[in-house]
Amino acid sequence: MDCGIITSKTVLLFLSLIFWAAGAGLAYVGSQVLSSYDTFENFIQNKYALIPAVVIIGISVVMFVIGLLGCCATMRESKVGLSFFFLIIMVMFAAEVAVLVLSFVYQGKINGNLEQSMSDVFAKYDGEDPETKTVDDLQTKLQCCGVRNYTSWFNTTWYQSHNSTVPVSCCKNVSTQCTGRLDQLDLLNLEGCEAKLEHLLQDVLKYGMLVILGFAVIKFFGMLSVCVIACKSSRRRSGYQPLYA
Repeated sequence: MDCGIITSKTVLLFLSLIFWAAGAGLAYVGSQVLSSYDTFENFIQNKYALIPAVVIIGISVVMFVIGLLGCCATMRESKVGLSFFFLIIMVMFAAEVAVLVLSFVYQGKINGNLEQSMSDVFAKYDGEDPETKTVDDLQTKLQCCGVRNYTSWFNTTWYQSHNSTVPVSCCKNVSTQCTGRLDQLDLLNLEGCEAKLEHLLQDVLKYGMLVILGFAVIKFFGMLSVCVIACKSSRRRSGYQPLYA
């Protein structure tokens, strides 16, 4: 068999395996959500909470069907099947390119949006509401204090109403005698959270972009492979040939 046909079929079969793997992963996530619901159903009164899990499992079935279609169409060199598979790959490729472009655009806007939103949340810190836990978790996990640094707390209601102290979540180790007083700077994280969170988000965005780019490249070669198989098949008089004939 022609080397180009073998290579093209191998690429398309690999794509089909990716669809199957993605479908299996989504099915696992959906089943875990349903399992969690069964475990805590006494605390969950709203049955609509199951909708995301059902949607995820439905998507996993679609992914499996697409993978099966791609595999069968590739092995049999079906024009209709390959055309449909090509259309699916092209749509997904276009979506991934659009996501990449949006990621590049958004990457430069993280800093400005982040500073304003963080300042608003930190200003509302009172030690009791849900946003308080968000701030505490952020400062504990990133080992930071305040938006720009620990002095960002000076203009907040918390600092002025708690004897000029910063939250205990600013402490390097909450199990020590640290109380958030400014005469214990050696026990506090002094760096701001904005820079650390921005760096974290930039890293996550970069890794996500690399993954999307990888899938986009694979799908690009997948579209080329469909074209190669379609062109070669139309020129052959004998029609179907096995993959490794």
